[in-house]
Amino acid sequence: MTTTRASLRRRLVRHVTLPLLLTWGLGSALALGIASYFTQRAFDRTMQDDAYLLSAHLAGQDGRWVLNMSADDIRTVLFDQSERVYFAVQGRDGRLIAGHAGLHAPPADDDGAEVRYTDLVFQGQKLRAVVLERREPAVQIIVALTTTSRSALLRQLVTYSIAPQVLLLLGLLAWLRRAVNRDLRPLSQLQELVETRDAADLSPLPRELLDGSASRDVHGLASAIDALLGRVAQGVGAQREFAGNVAHELRTPLAGIRALAEYGLAQRDPARWREQLQAVLESQQRASRLVDQLLAVALASEAEAVVQLRRLDLAAGARDRLLQLLPLADKAGVELEAGGLDEPAWVMADPALVDGLLANLLDNALRYGHRPGKAGRIRLDIGHADGRVVLSVTDQGPGIGAEQREALKARWRQGSDGARLGQGAGLGLSIVQRYAELMQAEFRLDEGDGGAGLKASMAFRPAASL
Repeated sequence: MTTTRASLRRRLVRHVTLPLLLTWGLGSALALGIASYFTQRAFDRTMQDDAYLLSAHLAGQDGRWVLNMSADDIRTVLFDQSERVYFAVQGRDGRLIAGHAGLHAPPADDDGAEVRYTDLVFQGQKLRAVVLERREPAVQIIVALTTTSRSALLRQLVTYSIAPQVLLLLGLLAWLRRAVNRDLRPLSQLQELVETRDAADLSPLPRELLDGSASRDVHGLASAIDALLGRVAQGVGAQREFAGNVAHELRTPLAGIRALAEYGLAQRDPARWREQLQAVLESQQRASRLVDQLLAVALASEAEAVVQLRRLDLAAGARDRLLQLLPLADKAGVELEAGGLDEPAWVMADPALVDGLLANLLDNALRYGHRPGKAGRIRLDIGHADGRVVLSVTDQGPGIGAEQREALKARWRQGSDGARLGQGAGLGLSIVQRYAELMQAEFRLDEGDGGAGLKASMAFRPAASL
């Protein structure tokens, strides 16, 4: 079942509009409530003044209280051009002194307040009344008004305050929708661009798309996708390069193996067969080593995003690799020496990369580190220099000239001995250089001891003590 999802544009507008409407509604209700309260207070205060004025004209006469005001005076005092005014002055015993008979206030609370306000119904009309309780003389004065003008004033207040706010709110919502559409337009363009782009097109996104992003978030998303395309393109390029390198470099040894096999099959002498089989085995070993190096190159290209350096004992790794190399060294007549491997040498490195660089350095030294017809010696040392842990492999071969050392760190660059012997493909030192970069180490090539041979050194960051 397909779920219909609202667009980000609609969700943003809705998430902003609903709280905005709710806040506006609550704010308007609060403002109107406050306005209604103070408007009521103004009307109530007018009635209270009228009640006090009537109270001031009470006078004693023949043992009773009378309102010492003429009818004209009362009409003048209680005049209101839009409302009908009612009043009653009566004793505590309920005897009417002056005013409208039957105008009574509900019983008072026990708070003993002198002035209180209440709502009444008199002669079928809803009234707002003020009740003044006088203790001396002991009389009650009620002044009540109809609420027509008061209600009309409140309606006008609501109309003239809410209508402009509604217009402003509609304008704000229109502006908000337009602003959201404008800020999300690059996102829509990005979606359209990704949907219509061919799978083989890994080129960077158009700069105008990134520059046109008004929002930092949209710009960040576009930049992240752009960076992802770059990484994918780099990975695809590495795979294509690897495939091309494999096809190019394996063509020669495979053709040689086939030629050796065809020549051997054409011979009848078993000794020739053995000779050709031995040659096939050597060619296969060279091809296997080339494949291993090509895979190491691919690993170095892909490892940057996933390699995690951790605390590692470099001396233990070097000892294990030397033990694995002993049979090959004995066969080649090369003596292996080591120094500084008795104590742990803790560095920040990756175990697989350390093993790979040790294998390449020792393999290079074993192949090219001794002169033809003479016994050779390879020495592996671990020491400290300039605050770093330094691993070095030194041989007694012909060495490499200073002008060639940096060049040999690039791929497919062979020294003269490698080219002469027809071994390798010029990848070993480039792999070591790449591993050094991934582990934040420094790789150097220098003259061997006494100016003879080659010394390959790797300086690692030391690990913190536990």
